[in-house]
Amino acid sequence: MEITKRALAEAWQRTAAGQSLLHGVGLPPVALSDDELETCAERLEEAGEDGLCLLLDEGGTVRGHHGPYREVFATRDLEQALYLIAEAAVCRRVGSPEEAADALGRIDPAWGRRFRSGGLDDTETVEACGSDPLEGLAWIARTWREQAPYTNLVFYRAAPGRTVDAERLALLYGADPEQVAAGTRLKDLQAVDGGRAHWDRQGESCCFGQAGGWTFLLYHDTPPGAFADKEAYAALGIEESVRLSATSAKAIYTFDYVRDGRRVDDEWGVLELIWYERGLAPYLRGGELDFLNRAVRRAELDHPEVTNTFELYFHALEESLGLRLPRRDFTEGEVRVAYWARKQG
Repeated sequence: MEITKRALAEAWQRTAAGQSLLHGVGLPPVALSDDELETCAERLEEAGEDGLCLLLDEGGTVRGHHGPYREVFATRDLEQALYLIAEAAVCRRVGSPEEAADALGRIDPAWGRRFRSGGLDDTETVEACGSDPLEGLAWIARTWREQAPYTNLVFYRAAPGRTVDAERLALLYGADPEQVAAGTRLKDLQAVDGGRAHWDRQGESCCFGQAGGWTFLLYHDTPPGAFADKEAYAALGIEESVRLSATSAKAIYTFDYVRDGRRVDDEWGVLELIWYERGLAPYLRGGELDFLNRAVRRAELDHPEVTNTFELYFHALEESLGLRLPRRDFTEGEVRVAYWARKQG
């Protein structure tokens, strides 16, 4: 059945009727054009609300929007649209993802299961995470927000059975060949002059290594001439890369995932992590990054003791993509480090 504005309104009225949890929750504003959507979004903004607006196109697709430009879901399934509207309403009324899961489960047990899985249906098996988030990738999340130890955390992965060579990668970025060849580690640089010299030059350094099937390279800014040898870079066999970038002075934190030469982003462009709110999926539901939506939801529900959203997000990156950084190597100074090579003349 094609979704119409009337059918959507009547279905929501039936859904909300008799549900105390949805008492007083009306259907979000429904726009039939981009201009109407922009007007709806402006009215919500003027009222100091960050609610959901719906755009119903001629083909009967319901598109959920936060603001006029950020589409958060698109569906031609009426039941799915009702669930997503209810999910948004409940999440803004309760205090935690666990409470939201319980509330949606009281409305419909299938909705509770769906929320817990983080997906768009309730068919997925949900297994609790048995690991400590702060022993994987999330341990670095808080200091990274202040650009410590580095502004950019970049991960590279090749095809199955191959590994991106960490030393070659660092050299192509511009690392000092002598320090790379010598196997210089963080503790070696910290031992010189009580570490003061390294503190002064940390912005000119990078660290690199391998963990969880990925090769990582951490740095502040790349020097001029990085990647000058395009053929050598292509020979590394990189098929996937993930870049996390922090600009603490502007409170801008970005996630950029590239696979097989194209950005995975549902045409949103480089994604700002500042959009992520606990209990709300950060990316387009059912889109290319829905696997990360599901991982974020599981991180929230499995680790209620973790209240920092960046730690939850980083744990979701570990669970969904396998990203890791060796905490002990950083703590004990064993991680490989090199300064950028100085230009001669």
